[in-house]
Amino acid sequence: MRNYDLNKECKKILNNNIINLISSIHEYKGKQTLYIESKSDVLTNLLDIAKIQSTEASNKIEGIYTTDERIKEIVNNRVKPKNRNEEEIAGYRDVLTLIHENYEYMDITPNIILQMHKNLYKYSSKSYGGHFKDSENAIEEIDEKGNRSIRFKPVSAFETPKAIEDLCNSYNLEIQKNEIDPLMLIPVFILDLLCIHPFIDGNGRMSRLLTLLLLYKSGYIVGKYISIEKIVENTKESYYSTLEQSSTNWYEEKNDYTYFSEYYLGIILSAYKDFSDRVEYITNKKMNAKDRVASIIKNHIGKITKQEIVERCPDISIGTIERVLKELLDANIILKISGGRFTSYTYNNKK
Repeated sequence: MRNYDLNKECKKILNNNIINLISSIHEYKGKQTLYIESKSDVLTNLLDIAKIQSTEASNKIEGIYTTDERIKEIVNNRVKPKNRNEEEIAGYRDVLTLIHENYEYMDITPNIILQMHKNLYKYSSKSYGGHFKDSENAIEEIDEKGNRSIRFKPVSAFETPKAIEDLCNSYNLEIQKNEIDPLMLIPVFILDLLCIHPFIDGNGRMSRLLTLLLLYKSGYIVGKYISIEKIVENTKESYYSTLEQSSTNWYEEKNDYTYFSEYYLGIILSAYKDFSDRVEYITNKKMNAKDRVASIIKNHIGKITKQEIVERCPDISIGTIERVLKELLDANIILKISGGRFTSYTYNNKK
């Protein structure tokens, strides 16, 4: 059976890039407390948006969909799920809420992980919610001709309970020793969890929920206000690529966690930068709505949709944003990129 020694693995991947990423996250974390204490009214809006985005994005990565309107109604507990997809979306919502409200009391143990998985499927008729896998679940890939091949063979069903216990014990030991930054431990823990693949279904969603739990318990609560799951969805090609790179030869303990760790830390840093920008935009009383929207578009790399602007300015009504966009277009300050419901905007740098 594979050994789980997070101390050894973290020491092997310590490089300048990871050090710089962690240092940058620490800087943003220092501002986090100030934002939370002084801008609580503003952060309520960000929290509501992040819950919807996180629930939608994490499920969408796994091919679980419903309409935009139904997502909002389910997350806000206004309707009951009406099909299999919505049952799993509602379950994710409940686990996300559980973490938001009770993370301080949720220890990193196999029992907590199983309870989270059980809640993920609490609205489903599936019987495997809250249970480790009882059969093998090799990760397959299908080529363009429809041929199946095994890309990765996880830990066997028999070995899984012990593997999860060992992984949790190793993580908790390092947290207690306080010698290694939790930001290094978390990506390694998550990669090991994904390689163990402890459940018949729901492994990806559980990894993202556990990411939030681990971050919150170490004081990094940016995921409450900015959807980390949404950032992963937007970069899922890199997510799967680095996951594959870092899982190669995992069972033989010859894998390299660096690729996945750098990606994961980059995701966390991106969330903190977004958090800082949004709070700054929202609380900058010197800027009117028109200047704020123009500034958001100008400083955004690439094109940006109206919905993304709304998410960055939750205190400005959609009607006001639509009026401002028209004014900016008429003044040729921004350019419109047509695309039906996916219409987007970009700043006119030639203006």
